[in-house]
Amino acid sequence: MQPQYLVVLDAAHGGTDSGARLNDKLLEKDVTLALTLRLRGALAAKGIQVITTRDNDATVPLQTRAETANHALAEACITLHATGTGSGVHLFTSSLAPAPRMQFLPWRSAQAAYVTQSLRLSSEINAALAHVSIPVMLGRTSLQPMDSFACPAVAVEVANAGNVSLSDEGYQQKIVDALASALTQWKNDWRPQP
Repeated sequence: MQPQYLVVLDAAHGGTDSGARLNDKLLEKDVTLALTLRLRGALAAKGIQVITTRDNDATVPLQTRAETANHALAEACITLHATGTGSGVHLFTSSLAPAPRMQFLPWRSAQAAYVTQSLRLSSEINAALAHVSIPVMLGRTSLQPMDSFACPAVAVEVANAGNVSLSDEGYQQKIVDALASALTQWKNDWRPQP
């Protein structure tokens, strides 16, 4: 029997943590939640099981986000952020050095055992975004809760694209469709680990 393919979506910020103020009316926590809910729907329509770390405007501690991802035994974890600087989408993987997978992973650096897979997942997302002409910047960073995720993980930070604002629903949908396409391709390429 084929193991269940599951994706965790982490809408950054929320509740008392508003994140960045993107303009006079737009907060990062609202954009990340909107993108997460849209992406959850797009993935569900493709038969992909999704768990979200938050599905409303709630404060969720970073450790709780990592616990949700790690208990789910996900095949991909996507943390969604938004920024008022730059253009297009910024993809970040952990800056931790790759490490061998062990039975017990150190909590704050569990991602080290998945860095190589995370870079492959980031490449899938990059290709899907490039296919729909969304500019992409690739980077590596230390970021919680991502560094504690025990699964392939990518932080996706969305920004305006030229004159197109993050508040534009068509632009948001274009990003969601590209992410759903990448995660569907990842499902096809994914190989369960022993």
